[in-house]
Amino acid sequence: MSKPLPRDPWDNLSTYTKARIALGRVGAGLPTREVLSFGLAHAQARDAVHQPLAVEAISTQLAEIGQTCLHVTSRADSRRVYLQRPDLGRELSEISAAMLRIHKATCDLAIVLGDGLSALAVERHAVATLTALLPLLADFTVAPIVLAEQARVALADEVGELLGANQVLILLGERPGLSSPDSLGAYLTFAPCQGRMDSERNCVSNIRPEGLPPAQAAIKLAWLIRAAKSRGLSGIGLKDESDLALIGNEPQL
Repeated sequence: MSKPLPRDPWDNLSTYTKARIALGRVGAGLPTREVLSFGLAHAQARDAVHQPLAVEAISTQLAEIGQTCLHVTSRADSRRVYLQRPDLGRELSEISAAMLRIHKATCDLAIVLGDGLSALAVERHAVATLTALLPLLADFTVAPIVLAEQARVALADEVGELLGANQVLILLGERPGLSSPDSLGAYLTFAPCQGRMDSERNCVSNIRPEGLPPAQAAIKLAWLIRAAKSRGLSGIGLKDESDLALIGNEPQL
């Protein structure tokens, strides 16, 4: 009688993560259920990339929390072009740029909701994040929320500049993973203008209930926005010390 196979020591660890560990094996291959699960996750990630931004649904959600919005598009006029030409996703279309110039008014903060590589993330988590964030910035003047289709991170720089904002925050769908097709990223830039480098932004990533919940992300973002205003910068010169603030050891801004 053959001895039973020893228990996989990774089994216990698999309860703490959605990463693909302790999958088991059948001979030299994976169990059928794991092969099918991988195929499903891959299909969900691809679907998230190609899903269009639900502009009307998100506009309705924003209206329910008392926010007006402006709808813009980038120079990428289709999803195919957006994926093939990242540079076009970083610039507003001529019509959108002209429309934002009409709404220009000096303000503390502009906020952009962009589809990025997962419109699903924006649809599920962006408004929840704003609902938690805006009350923490009650003393800030905020421009109308901008909904941007075919958007890359740097598109927010042009939006913030055209709206006359001192800072711009973009909530953008991140590149889907095989266990996270709806991960939302947030990027903050002080004194936005075209040509800003990635090193001049602060990023809070993996915003979703299974990662960094929207309410916790809002606390981090509010801290960063206030610190950027106080110090006059964002990016590598501004470290996220919001956790210290929670325990009363926050350094002076």
